[in-house]
Amino acid sequence: MIRPHRPRPHRPRLLRTVRAKVLTAVLAAAGLGLALTGAVSVVVQRGTTDERVDASIGQEIEELRAFAAAGVDPRTGRPFTSVADLLRAKIESDVSDEHETALGIVVGGPTYASAVRPFDLNTPEVRAVAARLTPASPVATTTVTTAEGRVVLSAVPVTVAPADPAQPAHGVYVVGHELVPEYAVVEDNTRNFAVTAVGALLLVAAVGYLVIVRLLRPLDHLHAAATGVGADDLSHRVPVHGDDDVADLARGFNGMLERLENSFETQRQFLDDAGHELRTPLTIVQGHLELLDTTDPADVEETRALVLDELARMTRLVDDLTLLAKARQPDFVRLAPLEAGRLLDDVFDKVVPLGARRWRIDGRAEATVLGDSQRLTQALLQLVSNAVKFTRDGDLVALGGSVDGTHLRFHVRDDGPGIDPGDLERIFERFGRAATGRGVEGSGLGLSIVTAIAEAHGGRVEVRSTPGVGSTFTVVLPLHPAGAPGAAEPPGPAAPAATRPVPVGPQGEP
Repeated sequence: MIRPHRPRPHRPRLLRTVRAKVLTAVLAAAGLGLALTGAVSVVVQRGTTDERVDASIGQEIEELRAFAAAGVDPRTGRPFTSVADLLRAKIESDVSDEHETALGIVVGGPTYASAVRPFDLNTPEVRAVAARLTPASPVATTTVTTAEGRVVLSAVPVTVAPADPAQPAHGVYVVGHELVPEYAVVEDNTRNFAVTAVGALLLVAAVGYLVIVRLLRPLDHLHAAATGVGADDLSHRVPVHGDDDVADLARGFNGMLERLENSFETQRQFLDDAGHELRTPLTIVQGHLELLDTTDPADVEETRALVLDELARMTRLVDDLTLLAKARQPDFVRLAPLEAGRLLDDVFDKVVPLGARRWRIDGRAEATVLGDSQRLTQALLQLVSNAVKFTRDGDLVALGGSVDGTHLRFHVRDDGPGIDPGDLERIFERFGRAATGRGVEGSGLGLSIVTAIAEAHGGRVEVRSTPGVGSTFTVVLPLHPAGAPGAAEPPGPAAPAATRPVPVGPQGEP
């Protein structure tokens, strides 16, 4: 049997917020704590009141026993000749508490009451309690209700052998303590505590609301950012204040947005670049194939060579774009300790066969740093490749390394045509070419790749160039990349600039 779905009743938005739930929980906990405190306080105060009442009544009984033991009237010094004398002397000498009074009942005789009576004990209820006592009965303590309210009383049987056998020998001494005034103090304290507790709860509610609103304000920013994020706009960020858990959540959310923005931007840029740059070679290939004369072997061979050349260029272009797309991924570089001097030597050995240039090493930095040797080799090879493209046989191409403060510097310099100042910014853009580079084969992505590798290491690329004199490209890397796992070995001292001997050969001269 399938039960029909019953929608949950709709609650107002205010009651469903985290603020309302947290504040309700805080007030409930505070209210429960105050209620428990008040209840314990009432129980303790009533217990203390009962003990005080019992102690006051017990004191009166002890005074009676002291009278009986002395056997004489302290006012006259004469011995008690009857139980009536004892009870009358005790009642007349009483100095009772404010809410206490006494009653002396002579069995078969008169009744004596205190001169000052806050309430009347000579009632049928009290006499009924006294009538049940015998001379051998223990002290009887009970609670009775009078016109003034509830009264705790203790009745003590008293026996005195009379001088005159005709006089009564037995009596009852009754002490009563009124409970209503005693408990009124407890009730007043309870009311005062309740008023104070309500005030405390209101204060907790006000302060708690302000604190909760301030602490949870980043959630509003998170909601606004989450609803404002779209595929076309990932620039929203959450303001972060403080260093608590909510602030950590905001930082994590901002990091997620930044990663998403980088991913979307990389994807969009890759698609734009690929669509823009691949359209030309594809158009060239399509045009030549459409005009191909299949009956002319020379035309077929010429078209085949051109298509293969364009396809090779597209392959290089796709490889470069793919590399740039991966540059923003966390695993683009894998940091590990590497020796800067050895890396420079390895790169130098690889570039010497690239052309008949005057190859030189300006200096070697003997330092151990954290870096990705393969990516750094790729960057330096790209810079050297550019230098070879823009120089002629016999021109100078030099590599060098140095440590400058907290940074490691690798540079490649040449004495080629140089770069105009107006082109220095454009050459680092994708597909950006300087005026001096027009007509030189290349995709225009080389320096973008070098920049991506340097930035992945937390560094940058600098260039100094003078038209007609030459250019120097420098990869600047921090000795201790931020966020690197583990600690790098302490960098060694920079070695003094030295020139590595290079044998004279057909590739160039030292």
